[in-house]
Amino acid sequence: MDIHEYQAKELLSNFGIAVPPGALAYSPEQAAYRARELGGDTWVVKAQVHAGGRGKVGGVKVCKSDQEIQDACENMFGRKLVTHQTGPEGKGIYRVYVESGVQIDREIYLGFVLDRTSQRVMIVASGEGGMEIEDISENEPDSIVRAIVEPAVGLQEFQAREIAFALGLDPALNAQMVRTLQGCYRAFTELDATMVEINPLVVTGDSRILALDAKMTFDDNALFRHPQISELRDKSQEDPRESRAADRGLSYVGLEGNIGCIVNGAGLAMATMDTIKLAGGEPANFLDIGGGATPERVAKAFRLVMSDNNVQAVLVNIFAGINRCDWVAEGVVSALKEVQVDVPVIVRLAGTNVDEGQKILAKSGLPIIRANTLMEAAERAVGAWQQDLTQDTRMRAVK
Repeated sequence: MDIHEYQAKELLSNFGIAVPPGALAYSPEQAAYRARELGGDTWVVKAQVHAGGRGKVGGVKVCKSDQEIQDACENMFGRKLVTHQTGPEGKGIYRVYVESGVQIDREIYLGFVLDRTSQRVMIVASGEGGMEIEDISENEPDSIVRAIVEPAVGLQEFQAREIAFALGLDPALNAQMVRTLQGCYRAFTELDATMVEINPLVVTGDSRILALDAKMTFDDNALFRHPQISELRDKSQEDPRESRAADRGLSYVGLEGNIGCIVNGAGLAMATMDTIKLAGGEPANFLDIGGGATPERVAKAFRLVMSDNNVQAVLVNIFAGINRCDWVAEGVVSALKEVQVDVPVIVRLAGTNVDEGQKILAKSGLPIIRANTLMEAAERAVGAWQQDLTQDTRMRAVK
C-alpha cells in the first residue's frame, strides 16, 4: 500500500526525521490560507498523488504570493496528473500540500528497500539527489552507496557514519545524517514498510538536513498490525478494479488485454497469463481466487472480471489439490447462473475429482467451452475471442 507525501512525512517525523513545515489543502483558497499560516515569502505547492516525477509535469510549483498559489492550485485540482509512473490514464489531484520554501545547498538520494538476494534491508544512497534512482544508476553509477543492515543488531551508528562519509558530507552534519538514517530504518522495520524513499534529502543553507520529499510503501499482509497505517489508504489513487478486489479478499492486478483470467494460485495464474500470450492473446488481469473456490467466491471473481469493459472472453483455470473439481464446477455453474456473463467462458479443470467436475459442467446446459490442458484452454479462449471479434466486425459492416 502506498501513501501520500504528507502522510509519509508525518510518519517519518515521529522517528526523528526533520521535515519542512507544511499543511494540507483541499481548495485554492485553503492553500493560500495555509501559506499565510506558515509564514515566509516562498512556498511550494505539491500535488498529492501516488507517483513520482510530479515536478516535470506541473505537479510541483514554487510560489511567492497568494495569487500565485491560487493560480497553481486552479491548474492542479480536478485534473489528471500523467507521469512516467502513472501511465497514460494518470492520477487525479484532489489535495495539495503547501510547504515552506527552503534554501537548498545540496540534494541527496536516500532509499531503504528489501534486498531479496541478501534477505536484508538495503540502504541505497547517492550524492546526486533530485533524480529518479533509475536515472542516477544510469548516469551516475559511481555515486551510488549501498549498505546491508544486519537485522540482529539493526543499523548501528558506525555504519550510518560510514554512509555519511561515503556521501562526502561535511563532518559537522554527520550527527544529523546518522539520526536521519537510523530514524528511517526504525520506521521501515517498526511499520512493516517495503520501501522508504527520501528524494531529495537536502542540506539547507543554514546547515540542516531536511526530507524535502518522501515516499513510503507498506506490506499489505502486515497492515492488520498497523491500523493507523491502514487508515491512510487513498482509494482514489488506486485502480478501482484492484481496490474492489482487495475489499473482497481477492488478489487482482488489472492489465490491458481482453481475456479475463480466474485462477487459483499465484503461480498458476502467472503460467495462465504466459500461455495466453503464447497462444496469441492478451490477458486482461491477474486474478488469484485462492484455494477455496466456493460458489460465492467464484461469483465475486466473475463480477470483478466482467466489470472490465475490455474483457471479451473469460478463462477459468483451476487445479484442485486440496479442493475438489466437482465443488469448483458447482461453483462455476452457480456463478454463471447468478452473474450476467455475455462473453465466451472457457473452463479447464485438473486434479481431484476432475471427471465429476467435467460431468457437472456438461450437464449444466450452459455454453461453457471445456478444455483438458492449459494450452488447449488458452487456444480456445483466444479462438473464441477472435471469433467474437470477427462477428462484431461483420455486424458493423452490415449496419
